[in-house]
Order: sequence, then C-alpha cells, then structure tokens
Amino acid sequence: MPQLTADPSGLLDETHRQLGRVPNLYAALANGPAALGGYLALRDHLTRGVLRTRLREQLALLVAQQNHCTYCVSAHTLRGRKLGLTGEQLARTREAADDTDPHADAILHLAREIMRTGGRVEDRVLADAREAGVTDAELAEIVAHIALNTLSNYFNHLAQPDLDFPEVAA
Repeated sequence: MPQLTADPSGLLDETHRQLGRVPNLYAALANGPAALGGYLALRDHLTRGVLRTRLREQLALLVAQQNHCTYCVSAHTLRGRKLGLTGEQLARTREAADDTDPHADAILHLAREIMRTGGRVEDRVLADAREAGVTDAELAEIVAHIALNTLSNYFNHLAQPDLDFPEVAA
C-alpha cells in the first residue's frame, strides 16, 4: 500500500501528538481517514481509562502475539522496554502471564481467553478474573484494547508497511 504524503485531515498531526512520531502503520492507515480517525479516537480514549500504561502495553503485546503480527510485536516490545519491562517479562507477557503482578496476570489470562473464544469465556475463567480483582470497567476496556490492537494487527497483515522498529518475530 502506498504511503500517504499529504495530511489534509490533520490525522497524521494527531498521530504525532499521541505517539511523538508517525510509524509507517499509521501513515498507511491514513489512506483511509475514517479508519485512522476511529483508531486514534479509541486509542486516545483508552489512554484515559482505568488500565494503567504498563498493562495497556502488555495487552497490546499479547494481542499482537496472538494475532502473529511481527510489526506490532516489534513495536510493543520496544515500547514495553521503554516502560521498564525486562526481556523475561516481555516474553511472559506474550504467553499471557505476569509473574510480578497477580492482577495483571489475571487480565492477561482473561484477554487470551477472550480472543481464543471470541468472548465466550467459561464462567470459571470469568470468576477467576473477578477473584483477582478484575472490575467491570476493566472487563470493558480489555475487550476494547483487544479490538483496537486487532484492528492494527489485521491492517498490518493486509498493508504490509515497512517495519520501522527493531524486528521481534511474532
């Protein structure tokens, strides 16, 4: 897919505001301004949600791994490192585990099950998450993060933008 060179809607400026740069994924997605606008709006709203930054990044990495998206695994591995996650923590996140935080571990396990079952998780899985303190607000945001990141993963598979991060195979 060709890279966008003009930005009449200001979406690439908004991307730069949110991320501090314009990754190739966003430049390619800008060819469909409604798609990029919707993506940026959801991303922006979720940054103000109840899930903290580190956990949002872990969810993005997990979803990218589950969707076998090398572009996003690479991007979120880099971002995770910048947030202080170690190589071991990043590897465990990709397996839906966080040995350092039982609440985050429950969220990652639940997110993987939501993806695996299309949202039809077993009652026991949901009960386990709730026992670990996962709230209704977090449940809603977990699904929203899965949707947001699946959108970027699938678009990457389709558009195949040049990788602009150090490669980490999914």
